[in-house]
Amino acid sequence: VQLQAFGGGLVQAGGSLRLSCVASELIFARNTMGWYRQAPEDHRELVASISSEGAIKYGVTKYADSVKGRFTISRDNAKNTVYLQMNSLKPEDTAVYYCNTDPYYEWNGWGQGTQVTVSS
Repeated sequence: VQLQAFGGGLVQAGGSLRLSCVASELIFARNTMGWYRQAPEDHRELVASISSEGAIKYGVTKYADSVKGRFTISRDNAKNTVYLQMNSLKPEDTAVYYCNTDPYYEWNGWGQGTQVTVSS
């Protein structure tokens, strides 16, 4: 399995969750990694990304406007793991969350996502 996301669950609005995703070294090493999400009957969107050691500048983060100031992405290169700390969660954050490279490459596939449900 190349990509496995963990840490989702059911949380009340205003709560927090921390997601983790373990990737194969082939995918993780030297690639910008991102967290994506897909709500029911909606397209998959990139919510956060973090650049790799192979980038011009390591550790550069980007966020979708909808999560800016609430979500924080980080990575542990020794563990091939990317994290997403999600605070002040809202019902509209409800989705299945996946990690992958940014940009996405079709040969990666999508792997296992993790369901996040935020109740109002």
